[in-house]
Amino acid sequence: MPLTRTFTASLFAMSLAFAAPLSAKGLQDEIQINNGLLAVGIADEIRNRCDSISARTFTALGFLNSLKRGARSKGYSNDEINRYTKSKTEKAKMRKRGQAYLAQNGASTSDAASMCRLGRAEIKKRSQIGVLLRAR
Repeated sequence: MPLTRTFTASLFAMSLAFAAPLSAKGLQDEIQINNGLLAVGIADEIRNRCDSISARTFTALGFLNSLKRGARSKGYSNDEINRYTKSKTEKAKMRKRGQAYLAQNGASTSDAASMCRLGRAEIKKRSQIGVLLRAR
């Protein structure tokens, strides 16, 4: 399996490994963690749709690990984190948020040029999405 596919699979699994309702207050209510996962997911979509943008692989993996550490520091167990990230319900919610973000920013996964424009804009403003990407 090429490094890109391995990275994508790992990134997707880690980013979604944060996903099932745990209690009255659970990971789904952790705004900072969910915003971080959203940024990773959007960055991954951009790099997959735009040939002139690649991932900052080690930066992305480090960021995902920091999100997991943050969840553990808030008292979530590894099992809770894994259930959350594997939840089909939470994945669907995250996809919906991602699509809304793309639409608000004039991009669509079916339009590579719009994804490249968004990626370059995110890189330029050094947003969380942008720091996970590199223009080639």
